[in-house]
Amino acid sequence: QVQLVESGGGLVQAGGSLRLSCAASGSIFSTMGWYRQAPGKQRELVASITRGGSTNYADSVKGRFTISRDNAKDTVYLQMNSLKPEDTAVYYCNADQFVTRQTFWGQGTQVTVSS
Repeated sequence: QVQLVESGGGLVQAGGSLRLSCAASGSIFSTMGWYRQAPGKQRELVASITRGGSTNYADSVKGRFTISRDNAKDTVYLQMNSLKPEDTAVYYCNADQFVTRQTFWGQGTQVTVSS
């Protein structure tokens, strides 16, 4: 059974930092990533990383957020620095199963940035 368990969200002041973690289990995963959804907005890609370490970032977070992963632990991280109020959203972990390409989602973790 595939599970994605997220942690690390919370409340932080603008300019602060948070680190999100997502531990995946139950399969082997190719691309893993983070999406976010703010109230009244569509879910959007924040960052993704392949098993080989290639990364992709949304323009709005380039230079502030860093995605990384530990393949041995099937865990993906999102280091978020210089946070802005517009980064406030529910952040979801995402993972593509290596063989079937089926996509799995975590339950989401709230990130709130106060001004």
